[in-house]
Amino acid sequence: MKDVVWGIIGCGDVAEIKSGPAFQICENSSLLAVMRRNKEKAQDFAKRHDVPLFFDTAESILNHPEINAVYIATPPSTHLSYAIEALKHNKNVYLEKPMTLNSEGARVLCEALELSHSKLTVAHYRRQLPAFLKVEQLLKEGVIGDIIYADIQILQPRTNNIIANTEDNWRLNPIISGGGYFHDLAPHQIDLMLKWFGKAKWVKGFNSEAIPNVSTTVNGIIEFESGVQFRGLWSFNVSEANKKDECLISGTKGYIKFSFFGDKVELHTDGETTTFQFENPKHIQQPMIQNTVDYFLGKKDNPCTADEGLSVMEIMDTFTKKA
Repeated sequence: MKDVVWGIIGCGDVAEIKSGPAFQICENSSLLAVMRRNKEKAQDFAKRHDVPLFFDTAESILNHPEINAVYIATPPSTHLSYAIEALKHNKNVYLEKPMTLNSEGARVLCEALELSHSKLTVAHYRRQLPAFLKVEQLLKEGVIGDIIYADIQILQPRTNNIIANTEDNWRLNPIISGGGYFHDLAPHQIDLMLKWFGKAKWVKGFNSEAIPNVSTTVNGIIEFESGVQFRGLWSFNVSEANKKDECLISGTKGYIKFSFFGDKVELHTDGETTTFQFENPKHIQQPMIQNTVDYFLGKKDNPCTADEGLSVMEIMDTFTKKA
């Protein structure tokens, strides 16, 4: 395989700007076809983004002989079934987060992948954004000394600007989303904690629900094998005045503070503050997609494995008492 030829299953709001156009911009990558159950909307997407083909069934993507990789950008309820079908059709897979509805589904997918000759990458794309690469660099260089703890607070009102807008708010339907806004946002944050601090040794969580099976407030605690302690608090029913998006990582020589949806990283050491400012790419998943293309072509390691995605799902299930 010299080039990755993509088909998108689910060309909705997420694919519009954050990811879709990047498949045509990345090196050794092209987007041949898109699929959406509403054929008129699929055609509209294809026309606006200069995509040659459009379909209203996933089978049309999976059976196309020129397509060798699929991007699954549907809501989480269909991630498992589409991913397994893609593996059966010998297609490589770039899978949106959360990778499945729960850890049980993630285990099933990992088992299917082991029996397949295809490759799969989970779209934890924040790993490749400049701000989080800078945090990782600072941690590796020991700028703040030995890491003691990390603290995340994602506090948002019911109506907020950090959740992607959709025609129907399926994120609050647990059958489709797995459990609300927490299941939509937390995979990114938990994935970064695991990437930076290693495997979890001990996990405990507390969860409250204003809607049955939809997490409103989640409080999670982790002890990593590395010795780093973690606390995460997610709440999606706070007042506008109380909203917050912050991660603080404390070490023996200082601390790092940043927002998951902001554009800067603050380094606090020796009574001084250094601020690093960043600009994200227009198509925010482009760096991750490029790394995925390179992995599919055998040029790089997997930028986010299915096993890593499974670890995220296991922690989320424990936090929300589903494990």
